[in-house]
Amino acid sequence: MLGSLGLHLTRSFESLSCSKDYLSPRVTQTKAVSFQLRHRVLSPPGGFRCGKLERSPSPRVSAVLTDDSSKMTVSDEEMEDIGVVRTDSNLEPYKDHFKHRITRYLEQKSLFEKYEGGLEEFAQGYVKFGFNREDGGIVYREWAPAAQEAQLVGDFNGWDGGKYEMEKGEFGVWSIKIPDFDGSPAIPHNSKVKFRFKHGNGVWVDRIPAWIKYATVDPTRFAAPYDGVYWDPPPSERYQFKYGRPPKPKAPRIYEAHVGMSSSEPRISSYREFADNVLPRIQANNYNTVQLMAVMEHSYYASFGYHVTNFFAVSSRSGTPEDLKYLIDKAHSLGLRVLMDVVHSHASNNVTDGLSGFEVGQSTQDSYFHTGDRGYHKLWDSRLFNYANWEVLRFFLSNLRWWLEEYQFDGFRFDGVTSMLYHHHGINMAFTGNYDEYFSEATDVDAVVYLMLANYLIHKILPSATVIAEDVSGMPGLGRPVSEGGVGFDYRLAMAIPDKWIDYVKNKKDEEWSMKEISWSLTNRRYTEKCVSYAESHDQAIVGDKTIAFFLMDKEMYSGMSCLNEASPTVERGVALHKMIHFITMALGGEGYLNFMGNEFGHPEWIDFPREGNEWSYEKCRRQWNLVDTDHLRYKFMNAFDRAMHLLDEKFSFLSSTKQIVSSTNEEDKVIVFERGDLVFVFNFHPVNTYDGYKVGCDLPGKYRVALDSDAFEFGGPGRVGHDVDHFTFPEGIPGVPETNFNGRPNSLRVLSPPRTCVVYYRVDESKETAVKEDSAAEVVVGRENSQLLGSVKDGNVGPGVEETVKVSSDN
Repeated sequence: MLGSLGLHLTRSFESLSCSKDYLSPRVTQTKAVSFQLRHRVLSPPGGFRCGKLERSPSPRVSAVLTDDSSKMTVSDEEMEDIGVVRTDSNLEPYKDHFKHRITRYLEQKSLFEKYEGGLEEFAQGYVKFGFNREDGGIVYREWAPAAQEAQLVGDFNGWDGGKYEMEKGEFGVWSIKIPDFDGSPAIPHNSKVKFRFKHGNGVWVDRIPAWIKYATVDPTRFAAPYDGVYWDPPPSERYQFKYGRPPKPKAPRIYEAHVGMSSSEPRISSYREFADNVLPRIQANNYNTVQLMAVMEHSYYASFGYHVTNFFAVSSRSGTPEDLKYLIDKAHSLGLRVLMDVVHSHASNNVTDGLSGFEVGQSTQDSYFHTGDRGYHKLWDSRLFNYANWEVLRFFLSNLRWWLEEYQFDGFRFDGVTSMLYHHHGINMAFTGNYDEYFSEATDVDAVVYLMLANYLIHKILPSATVIAEDVSGMPGLGRPVSEGGVGFDYRLAMAIPDKWIDYVKNKKDEEWSMKEISWSLTNRRYTEKCVSYAESHDQAIVGDKTIAFFLMDKEMYSGMSCLNEASPTVERGVALHKMIHFITMALGGEGYLNFMGNEFGHPEWIDFPREGNEWSYEKCRRQWNLVDTDHLRYKFMNAFDRAMHLLDEKFSFLSSTKQIVSSTNEEDKVIVFERGDLVFVFNFHPVNTYDGYKVGCDLPGKYRVALDSDAFEFGGPGRVGHDVDHFTFPEGIPGVPETNFNGRPNSLRVLSPPRTCVVYYRVDESKETAVKEDSAAEVVVGRENSQLLGSVKDGNVGPGVEETVKVSSDN
């Protein structure tokens, strides 16, 4: 169980486990292609510490890349000093590629400065386009160069646009001003509107305005079309934020959530229900960040929010814009930051409800999308954007600023970044680690420049923002700042990790689990680019797949989770491995951690949105909170351990530590030992072996105690590890000569390591021990104290489900 003296040791050490990326694809409902993605080794060069640059790129280049003035230029000599190339000498042959995209980036910023007043002004397109109040009326503007004629129609004019014809201005922008009537807006708040236009073949069509802030559908009509809604509530109805943004954490501990499926009941949940019922759960489990999926309006619910139809509109299934603001404000009041899943990689091909409806056969310069094959994603059945188009850049950059400022989001997770980065979109592409695959004619420089502009803008507007890329290719520089010539993301999702775990729990026997492969898969990342690790997200639970818990325990989750009965070997194994898999992923897999809603307590089954194939059922599109709330069910143990994992990082900040050292991956013992920060982690994956006096290497000498123990009673374990035991270190070999040390570590201690357990040890600051002895002791043994509260459930959880072999280890 968690216990500490509250120490925050901040010494920095060079990591011994920095390595390359081994990545895999984002799992979608259409698993039409698989990838095996590898990444060249990037070891820390001289003068660097893992995760911290000791040298900086040319101050001149850095200043130009982050300056708003178009007057600043970079000479050819200065352009030779590019930060990402300085960091990774293997990028030297690709310096011309970086020069090209940096030049394109600077030219684009210069054009914004010249014609739009700068990037930040340019990214306020929502004050010009769409509906805005101006001088006693409502002005509506729409970019639609392919339109021959255009009208504004809606409830306000009985859908008769004859007297509401729009005028075409420069660059294909249509506009109309509707004066107020008797001192009130001519278009009432919350009334339906559409853009009606005639295209080249003389046909008139109705489309939802591209910049619409809200869109709704008649729920009583099957497959009814959406309507745009003019949203301008009076001051008395407009939500006013009461709480400021929480400070940026040292490391994000992210709770990925889908509001619509967050109810226990088989129905769509609301923003306010999520705020009142789910956010307190997230806070209680010590997460510091919520990542909201499916916020942007999407007409097809089963798309999980990834086939966006209306980019500035909140999903109306769960409520109004004001309801979403309530949710975000409530999260901030609880100390939770909120990230938004933003989809700028593609758009729904739904022409009736979405942006695709503006595509009527025009050339790509007059469209949001590329034409022909380049404008269509054949696996996703969706439209692809032309990121070189001026109005597309305005639309997306403004979209980001809109969500940050109007709704107070704290950052974004960009979906489908791999599809954006390459013309082949990653389809049928196996990344082998050859840098040619990242920097060639296959690279979509237009999209790279857009992402650089986007990341610069986000961090300019909100310096504390967190921005995460969902990329499966591992492009070097993706997670480095724009000032260094990188793309500018703060983190990249470590997407290979969940695929590795699914492979293990699905296809391998316990004795086939490789400690070296597990460790390598978790540490396989570029040392200067931060990753968010996760054992499973929403992807791993969609229809056709299962959660990790369900793979481990399957049908026994229906009948064997009661604490009133002795746990079967399957359930005992499943609960133990569920805790270990998620914790080692968090502790070793990255600089941040993500969990999908419900997986923290081992939610069973899979996710299946209502569709024709399941007779439009919501049964598998919900979260069964009752499972974890029922005191006699074992789900509570996995949830309690999840809470303790996050509390451990809250106390010791190990996720943000650059010290990450794997000292032992013992295949015979099935044990992994590593240090993160100054904590020592011991994972015993052996199904039956207990190691008494197991020798563990560590860095600092002194006295160690248990900080977290998956075997504690309150986590459903038998409680075999003593929490009140002091573990004293012994020196190993010659100081400063690793080859004479034990597993390369200058000190060692001996511990008890039961099968299928993970135990974390912290170093006691003996100078402060007396002052805090009572408090720390109470925390350390809380697992033992809680065992007394379990009462009758204890007997069903004490003994192992298989015969246990005890080994006394003298030298591992």
